[in-house]
Amino acid sequence: MIPHKQLSLEDVFEDCRNIFEYGKPRLLSLLEQHVDMDEIIPSSFWSHFRASTGRTRKYPLPALMKALILQKVLSIPTDTLLLVFLKYSRELRDFCGFIKVPDASKITRFKQDFLPDIRSVFERLVDITEPICQAIDSELADIAIFDTSGIEAWVTENNPKYTDRIVRQLKVWAKVKGLGEAFDPYKVAYGCMPPHAAANPEVKQNYTNGHFCYAYKFGIVSNGLGVPRHIMFYNKDFYNSHPELVLEKKSDSPDEDKSAYDSRLLVPTLADFFKTHPLINPKTFLGDAAFDSVQIYKDLLCGGAFGADPYGNSRKFLKAYIPLNQRSGLENVNYTINEDGIPCCPNDPDLPMKPEGTSKLKSGVVRYKFTCPKVKWVKNRETGK
Repeated sequence: MIPHKQLSLEDVFEDCRNIFEYGKPRLLSLLEQHVDMDEIIPSSFWSHFRASTGRTRKYPLPALMKALILQKVLSIPTDTLLLVFLKYSRELRDFCGFIKVPDASKITRFKQDFLPDIRSVFERLVDITEPICQAIDSELADIAIFDTSGIEAWVTENNPKYTDRIVRQLKVWAKVKGLGEAFDPYKVAYGCMPPHAAANPEVKQNYTNGHFCYAYKFGIVSNGLGVPRHIMFYNKDFYNSHPELVLEKKSDSPDEDKSAYDSRLLVPTLADFFKTHPLINPKTFLGDAAFDSVQIYKDLLCGGAFGADPYGNSRKFLKAYIPLNQRSGLENVNYTINEDGIPCCPNDPDLPMKPEGTSKLKSGVVRYKFTCPKVKWVKNRETGK
């Protein structure tokens, strides 16, 4: 005979509590344990969210923010699919705090109306996670790594047929004109293509990850641990806040255009980063060969370009690791360069060349000219040359 057991209210409560606490997915339990939305959301966001209507909203602010966080953590591509997950998963609804699942238009209006406030949440996350990064590895946390990339947009210019049509037309034109193999249709096609998409001027032509595309270009600053610290989209608002940046006409070389473009964006992006996070002060800079220029080394190591820290000291990096730009190297491998960075005579390595000024290419790259130190310029009185 099976013995009977008297169930008590305490046993029923204990079973329900265990199901509630341990029956959830492990991810949601970790998020509830470590993510405090009251600490992450700035007070300005709360004020703006409440002042917009003057009354309590149907969907609370933490619930909407948690839904957006889940969308990114779970890699849910669209808002519609996110709402489907919320509709059929009680655990996700309880985690977010939704009594009723909002419609798609509510999520869209929330993103559009509070875009600057959502950005402030991520900026606050940078300040909150900085002590954590320092505790993990202070040496890696004091490294600033900068690079640019782009998000390809759904525009006509990104269709492969668009570029193929221009290349085919150029090949036919070169055949009619009798041009030889020296004619590069792809290089000419790059110069013929418009600088931005016809549907949206913010979608600009880029040479990203080894191929041409029309994308929203942005710069990202991360530390040595690989944690992003700052993301800046190079849109109209960015250029309005930095009138010193002048967009020059592109050349026929996409590599030189990308190097010149990235080098001009480095200092303004880092200046905005330090202005947004005044307590973060990295000491080492890492960048690619696009930043191999004399002026950038001065801005990084000498100070003055990024303002001052909260203590009044000029911001600057103690070290900068940048690979040499092969496109700006010497063509003759037999030349030597002295400790001051001046090339020496090929016949006498101890004899430095004489500087003859600079010249600027269309892409913005500055070239330094040097001549033989034994050359003497004599003016012809008759011709004036």
